[in-house]
Amino acid sequence: MRQRKWYKNVPRFITVQSNKNYSFFKLEKYKMFLENTVNHKEQFGWIEVICGSMFSGKTEELIRRLKRAQFAKQKVEIFKPAIDTRYDDEMVVSHDSNEIRSTPVPAAANIAILAQGCDVVGIDEAQFFDDEIVKICNDLANQGIRVIVAGLDMDFKGNPFGPMPALMATAEYVTKVHAVCTRTGNLANYSFRKTDNDKLVMLGETEEYEPLSRAAYYHAMKKNQEDKKID
Repeated sequence: MRQRKWYKNVPRFITVQSNKNYSFFKLEKYKMFLENTVNHKEQFGWIEVICGSMFSGKTEELIRRLKRAQFAKQKVEIFKPAIDTRYDDEMVVSHDSNEIRSTPVPAAANIAILAQGCDVVGIDEAQFFDDEIVKICNDLANQGIRVIVAGLDMDFKGNPFGPMPALMATAEYVTKVHAVCTRTGNLANYSFRKTDNDKLVMLGETEEYEPLSRAAYYHAMKKNQEDKKID
């Protein structure tokens, strides 16, 4: 099967001479970046990170990329933390009910063992894994595997979440997706917890969380702090 190339020649006009009344142009071809799918030159893979708030479409985008790889007859393995049983014990399921079969694992170390011989490895809810996930992903990429990781970049307090910052720093490609703020209609990049629970890890859906914009999140957190002072 013929693979997609890294770049594509695209025509553009550039100015070669200009004065007050006239401008002269010439047609030139330049290279536009396209999504890479196979490394033809070296036996190295890479890491792609899909991050954002809850309800932003992270898992949806992860599933889309993995299904494309499966369609291309590449060997694909998908992993998720064993604690994530919100929709299904074994399936990775998006909020839109799109799904793909996965292997639940209790720790990042299990991924290294189960991913041998794969072309593509997908990892969902990476923020719930231990810090070893960063080394695992880099080791897999160095073995020639394309690693696609999805996870929350911030926790409900607005702080960087678990190993996600390190994964984003070492990844070749980072895609930040956004939800729509339920209060303002603007782009949302914060996951606001509506329940009075300070545990860092608390699985939930729309009853427990809502995506908020920066302004809406700031006002919601400020109100929470004021309510706690009154109590």
